[in-house]
Parts: sequence; structure tokens; C-alpha cells
Amino acid sequence: MTDLLKLSGVHTHIGRYHILQGIDLAAPQGQVTMLLGRNGAGKTTTLRTIMGLWPASSGEITLGGERIESRATPDIAQRGVSYVPESMAVFSDLTVKENLVLAARDGPMDDKQLEWIFGFFPALRRFWLSRAGSLSGGQKQMLSIARAIIEPRKLLLIDEPTKGLAPAIVMALIECLKEIKRKGATILLVEQNFFAARELGDNVLVMDNGTIVHRGEMAALASDVPLQERLLGLSLEAHQ
Repeated sequence: MTDLLKLSGVHTHIGRYHILQGIDLAAPQGQVTMLLGRNGAGKTTTLRTIMGLWPASSGEITLGGERIESRATPDIAQRGVSYVPESMAVFSDLTVKENLVLAARDGPMDDKQLEWIFGFFPALRRFWLSRAGSLSGGQKQMLSIARAIIEPRKLLLIDEPTKGLAPAIVMALIECLKEIKRKGATILLVEQNFFAARELGDNVLVMDNGTIVHRGEMAALASDVPLQERLLGLSLEAHQ
């Protein structure tokens, strides 16, 4: 399996804090790689460093064999990478439609892709002309995901998409991400909901204190409760 994304010896400093401490990871093409760990382990910093939002202090980041650690965020996005932050990045004063129009960088929205998105997130059709700021938290998360997939992307970086969502919305989101994977996208996904991680993940990386402390197949971790407890403690909603 070819690795679409690779990090080799990546360090990231934020001010005087040394957050990432020599990260080595790979995201195989066409698979979902879960990035798990306790709060404060460095997961969000890893995604933001890949996206160029926080520059790597040292190390290499390659996308499809091309080094990108010195690239600006817009350049990385132009190479087919989308980032869905935990903060539900939507333009609150714009309508749902306007948010998606802005996300379609390569031209007008594709009607078939839009209908496909509506199939998973019908609320977006209902609130098409409503301001994004008036949506519920779950609906904003739907819109944030929709913005990332309104056009085909090579790589999706997604930070805790199920956080605070109702179970029905979580299930719709899981099915949507499974279908995105079937279409050939590569996903690096930070998640605290172990049920979602188990359902979606092919591979898993566990972080602690800015380093990778475990790597392997998600199915193997899902079947090893003592290892889950040792690596993840009680921070994951393992029984949701």
C-alpha cells in the first residue's frame, strides 16, 4: 500500500512549548488512519502542522512524494488537502449555500456531488438559504464536513467530527465518511469516540506527550481491551 502522507522526525514548537517531538507517521492511500490519544497529546497540533497552520520546526512532511513542510497553507490546500477543524469552521454570517460556493475552489458546485451530500445531511437542503450561524452544533458540523468534500480531495484531515453530536448524526457522519473512503479519498482522523474510531479506522496511531506510542491495525486495538485501557485510559467513549 502506497503512503499518500508521511511525516518523518517532525517537531513543532509553539512559543516556548515543544509540542510535537519527532513524529513519524504514514497515512496509506485510500485508507482511514485514526489518530487517537488523551487530550493534550498533540493530535490537533499534528493536523495543523500538516496543513501548514503551525510550521514544523524540523523534519519532513511529504504528500504524494512531494515535500510540503515549507509550503503555505493555501498551497497545501491547492494540492488537494482539506482540513476540518474541531471548531466547526463555517462562515456564520453567510448562508449554507454561500459557505459551499466559497468552498468550491475549482468552479461552480457539481450538482451530483451536492445531491450526494444532501443524501447524508438532509438538514443542509432544508436550511440552504439560512445563515450558518443559526444552525445547531450538529448542523454546523455537517456543513463543515460538506465544505471539505464539495470537491474531490486527495486527503482529508478531520479533527473530532463527532464531538457533542447526537447519536443519529454520528451514524450519518460515519456512513458519509465510509462512502468518501470508498470513493478513494485518504483520511487522517482525530477522534475521541471509540465507537466511531472502530467503525471507520483501517489503521491507528496513538499519541502521548507529542510522540507516537503505538501504531497498528484498528481492528487489533479494538479487540484488545487491556491495550485500550493502557494506551487511552478513560478519555475515549469506548462503549458509546
